[in-house]
Amino acid sequence: MPAAAPESTHASAQNRVDPLGEVVAAPGRGAWMGNRGRLHDGSGSRQVVRHHQSRAWITCVLSFRGRRASQWDPHHYTPLFFLDEAVAFAAGHRPCAECRRADYTAFRDAVAESAGATHLSAPELDRQLHDERWDPSRRARRLHHVPWTDLPDGAFVLLDCRPALVRADHLLPWQPDNMYGADVARPRSGRAPVITPPSTLAVLRSGYPVQVGVAAQARPSSSSE
Repeated sequence: MPAAAPESTHASAQNRVDPLGEVVAAPGRGAWMGNRGRLHDGSGSRQVVRHHQSRAWITCVLSFRGRRASQWDPHHYTPLFFLDEAVAFAAGHRPCAECRRADYTAFRDAVAESAGATHLSAPELDRQLHDERWDPSRRARRLHHVPWTDLPDGAFVLLDCRPALVRADHLLPWQPDNMYGADVARPRSGRAPVITPPSTLAVLRSGYPVQVGVAAQARPSSSSE
């Protein structure tokens, strides 16, 4: 279990994660932390030199049992931060099995049920998610296509080459400043290029109560303005 770490608010720190899974420098506080191994160069600098180190991409609470981890420790994993859980899921992360045991169990069981399996171990779950999110031959993110009408709330899609969150009949574009922009109507036909991995889509369809940023929850739809 990674220790919870205090979040750095330094705008130039490359420790935020966007919905495509890229580690970026962006402002804005995050609701969750997580990691995918040691991504920085190990010298104590803020430079990230690799995309991931392992298949275990997890999302943790910001505080757990008083544990603390220093940012940019040369001998430690790289703490990462997410605007909300929907972003973390789109990026390809799953709940931590220690600090978020109940969420992890619900997530794992929903993935297993969607695959017709009776049980998935953590390594099996991580392998499945990694196969869905990362193309090693291209060293790039995998996308898949789903009918616009079949997308659950909390999923992320590409809209005009930018990530956007599905919220009911609307889409909320994720902005480089780590916030959501003005909403637009969700298309009623065709297929969407989906960022959120297929297994995680199954979790969202199962009714998992994914956390989204307050701005996304509170934003009125454009049709009501």
